Amino acid sequence: MSEDTRIGEGGTLPQIDMVRPDGAVVKPEHYHGKPWVLYFYPKDDTPGCTKEALQFTDLRGEFDRLGVAILGVSKDPPAKHVKFTDKHGLKVDLASDENGMAEALGIWVEKNMYGRKYMGLERTTYLVDGDGKIAKLWRKVKVKEHAEAVLEAAKAL
Repeated sequence: MSEDTRIGEGGTLPQIDMVRPDGAVVKPEHYHGKPWVLYFYPKDDTPGCTKEALQFTDLRGEFDRLGVAILGVSKDPPAKHVKFTDKHGLKVDLASDENGMAEALGIWVEKNMYGRKYMGLERTTYLVDGDGKIAKLWRKVKVKEHAEAVLEAAKAL
């Protein structure tokens, strides 16, 4: 999917089910009426993804005070999320994208590492307002200080 056909700021997320580690289904409409952060990351328990999850965990109290929920999503299965959460003491909700949310958003992309091409998640974060509109979008996220930038944007909602 090309950059100009992706859902951007001012748009709304598709109503696609994602699965929490406990098997419960979650989708964007479940957050209607309150702002929330939807961040996509490539893989549980890898260095960058762990650092990002820990940064959101460290700031969870501040997001809670603002009334902003956080949901991290990858293609990993729910059982792997349980291990990831337990191993690192994560305090953010995680879900598995089993039904194509990343594809619908255009963030399931071809990647290239050491000359090997493969499909993977592009690290992307959506800050969604209480009306369900994307208030801020970060593509190709660099982990360093990213959670702080999201928190600052959330304060402006």
